Amino acid sequence: MDKQLLVSSSPHIRSDITTRRLMLDVIIAIMPASFAGVWFFGTKAAILIAVTVISSVLFEYIIRKVFKRNNTVSDLSAAVTGLLLALNLPPALPVWMAVVGSFFAIVVVKQLFGGIGQNFVNPALAARAMLLVSYGSKMTSWSEPFTDVVSSATPLAILKTGGEMPGLWDMFLGKIGGSLGEVSSLALIIGGIYLFARRVISWHIPVIYCGTVFILAWILGAGGSFTLYPVYHILGGGLLIGAIYMATDYTTSPMTRKGMVIYAVGCGLLTVLFRLYTNMPEGVSYAILLMNVAVPLIDRYTKPRRFGGGANA
Repeated sequence: MDKQLLVSSSPHIRSDITTRRLMLDVIIAIMPASFAGVWFFGTKAAILIAVTVISSVLFEYIIRKVFKRNNTVSDLSAAVTGLLLALNLPPALPVWMAVVGSFFAIVVVKQLFGGIGQNFVNPALAARAMLLVSYGSKMTSWSEPFTDVVSSATPLAILKTGGEMPGLWDMFLGKIGGSLGEVSSLALIIGGIYLFARRVISWHIPVIYCGTVFILAWILGAGGSFTLYPVYHILGGGLLIGAIYMATDYTTSPMTRKGMVIYAVGCGLLTVLFRLYTNMPEGVSYAILLMNVAVPLIDRYTKPRRFGGGANA
């Protein structure tokens, strides 16, 4: 036979999609929330975003040089981490604390474990959790939109302690206190639709995560059935930014559809438990981080059986 059968090593399915292109899509998707944050909170929000992005990129460049590894700044993953970190911080947070958060996210959580694809938890969320533990008062001081007034009351805090809740329309648009990127549900949803359209993420984790929170808040919450109580849990706090942009991180989320369902339900369950039965009005960051740690176990028990394999394949 003149024709020969050529056998090559895996992977046999290839794609033109690169890490840089995926990260660029994420940056584009985050832009509406970033612009909304700057619109509502002004120059201090723009400075915070610039500082976290620049410091994250700089720390990645330096640590890769120190470790004598190839430079990965051009893949834009460090810029995405810095941008997501900024959107999870209060607008009035001192700049030096934001730099500390960038260092922790890039150097400790990401690069010390080998770089992109090797970290076992989301770097931006891990940095937020570290800052919350280290600088609790600053991390829970929220600026009111269009003013320099600082308040500790967010919609979820009011919901937990009692008081007059803001209107749902204000919560949807973002005219409330909170972290820089979590306040405008509209902006976050617009970015999420872009990611769906570009097939960067699938619907499974965001929809199931939010659906689980809605159902459990409806059943377990003080508001009771047929009230707006579950809607406040969806629009308030970091649920949307967490479900759309953090929980869907490729490295720290399951690979299979079944695994994604388990992971998303777990995130929703933990979020509601934190919000309703602890002294924290929020809970998204810790819920996602805990489920990030469980991902290897989820992948192990939900991986598909090899073609032609037996029960232990």
